[in-house]
Amino acid sequence: MRKEAQDWLDQGQYLPISGRRIFFQQRGDLTKPTLFFIHGFPTSSWDWEPLWHGLEQDYHLLAPDMLGFGFSAKPENHIYSIMEQADILEAFLEVKDIKACHVIAHDYGDTVAQEMLARENAKAPEDQRLLSLCLLNGGLFPETHHAKFIQKILLSPLGPLVNKLSSKPQFQKSFSSVFGPDTKPSADDIDIFWDIITYNGGKRVFHKLITYMRDRKTHRQRWLDALKEACVPIQLINGSFDPVSGAHMVMRFRELGCMALDIVELDNIGHYPHVEAPGDVRRALLGFLNQLQE
Repeated sequence: MRKEAQDWLDQGQYLPISGRRIFFQQRGDLTKPTLFFIHGFPTSSWDWEPLWHGLEQDYHLLAPDMLGFGFSAKPENHIYSIMEQADILEAFLEVKDIKACHVIAHDYGDTVAQEMLARENAKAPEDQRLLSLCLLNGGLFPETHHAKFIQKILLSPLGPLVNKLSSKPQFQKSFSSVFGPDTKPSADDIDIFWDIITYNGGKRVFHKLITYMRDRKTHRQRWLDALKEACVPIQLINGSFDPVSGAHMVMRFRELGCMALDIVELDNIGHYPHVEAPGDVRRALLGFLNQLQE
C-alpha cells in the first residue's frame, strides 16, 4: 500500500456501528461547528483530504468511509442500499454525540444526504440535526445521471465477472475520464485511490454497491421532494465539465424548481471538484458557511 494510503489508515479510527466496523477521520476542535463529509462511489473519505487544509482551524471535521467503501467493513454477501447507508451515518452521528452539523456530500454521498434530508424534513425543528447541505457533483435526479459504461455493466448480470477482471489500468482510464481536461489525476493519485478502493477485497463488492442507481429511480420523488422542501439552506458546487453530473444536472435542478442559497459552477472542472480544485471549493464552501452566520 502506498505510504499516503497507509498514513490515512493509521491516522483514522474505527467505530462499531450496526455490527460493522466503520472507519473515519476526524480533525479539529470538537467544540467548534462540525462539518460532516460524505464521499462518493467508488472512493472513500480520502477524497476530502485535499479540501481539509485550511478548514480545521475553525471547524471540527468528520468523514467516515461508508459500508463497503475504503477502510470500512466490506461484507460480500450483503444487500447494500442508500437507506441503510443513511441509517449507519445517523447512528454514527449519534455515537459521536454530534447534535448539529453541516453536511458536505459528493456523488453517491449526495443521494445518502438526500435521504438524510428527507428524514430531517419530517422532524420537528427542535429535533433536526442538519444545519446546511453542500452538494458536489452527484446524480440528484436519475434522468440526468449519465452513467459510465463500466457502471452499467456492473449493474448487469455480468457485474461479478467484471469485478474479477477489473484492473488498475482499467480503473485509471474510467476514473480519469470524468475529470476536467487540465486536472487529471496523476499516476501517484491513481495508485492511492486504487489501494484504498481495493483494500480488504473491495473489488468483490463493486457490483453490490452500484445498486444505488436503482435506488435513485425507486425513490426519485422522495429525494426530489427532499430538495424542494429542504428545511436547511443548500449549496451546489458543481464541476461543469463533468460528463456524469455536470452542467446538465445544475440545469435540471433549476428546471425542477429546487432552491439553493448558492450555486457555484466551476468551468473545466470535472466530477471531483474537491480533488481537482480544492482551493476553489474551499473558498466557495467557506463563503456559504459565512453567509449562514450573517
